[in-house]
Amino acid sequence: MYIYLPIAEVSVNIFIIFGMGGLVGFLSGMFGVGGGFLMTPLLIFYGIPPMIAVATEANQIVASSISGTIAHWRRSAVDIKMGSILLCGGIIGSFIGIKLFVFLKNIGQIDTFISVSYVILLGSIGSLTLIEGLRSLLIKKYNLKISKKKKVDRNWIYLLPFRLRFRKSGLYISIIPPVLIGMVVGVLATIMGVGGGFIMVPAMIYILRMPTNVVIGTSLYQIVFVTSLVTILHSYQNQTVDIILAIILMIGGVIGVQIGAHYGHKLKGEQLRALLGVIILLVCFKMAYDLALKPDDLFSTINIK
Repeated sequence: MYIYLPIAEVSVNIFIIFGMGGLVGFLSGMFGVGGGFLMTPLLIFYGIPPMIAVATEANQIVASSISGTIAHWRRSAVDIKMGSILLCGGIIGSFIGIKLFVFLKNIGQIDTFISVSYVILLGSIGSLTLIEGLRSLLIKKYNLKISKKKKVDRNWIYLLPFRLRFRKSGLYISIIPPVLIGMVVGVLATIMGVGGGFIMVPAMIYILRMPTNVVIGTSLYQIVFVTSLVTILHSYQNQTVDIILAIILMIGGVIGVQIGAHYGHKLKGEQLRALLGVIILLVCFKMAYDLALKPDDLFSTINIK
């Protein structure tokens, strides 16, 4: 059964799109990841223009992030003050990202830029995830002991100015690092259609030293507003949000998340990380192959006076 997507201007099989949403939702529920960095490449593989894939996936992330934020809010696991500081940086990064997006679109390089960015991103994340998963498996299998480094209570962020007290997180730190982290996530959300949690969560834990129990909820709180802004900017500036595509992906994703969460409890943490790393690297290699592949049609441009 085919359906025409008015913004993407292509006809797609509704069951394949639904299945893609379900697959990424399944992976999200199993591995605890947002899935945006996997969904956008899959949409591109299927023939959705990269610009449409990026903007539409940002729209889909809004819905899933709202659901997650509400769940963490009920458990009092959201630092609103820290999330608002991160949001300020995210807003700035979103406007920077949309300007860069429009510039690359105008010079005809946006599709290539998106693909190259995903190859770099997925290659980095996949390699680190796979290495960490295999390392944990080997340590557990051979009962290896790893010497732990002495924890440092103070780091460079405590020396920066403009410090605020974040009572929920138990921190008294400068607002500069959170703003910068938010800016990076805002740029990524705009150009690549990702929520940015895979960068924000580690940064909040290892750089800001936030308690783990409030990190995910605070990250989702910021992502809700940033991806909402990104969706509006893409709709206004580029008219690249295909709401029909987004709805189909959302329905498939909601069902897939529930199934993935059920099966995720049957695998060990290190097995999940290793498997996720393999999946990400496979998507990375496919995208890199498509970039290197010689196109069927070659075009050249000449100046006509």
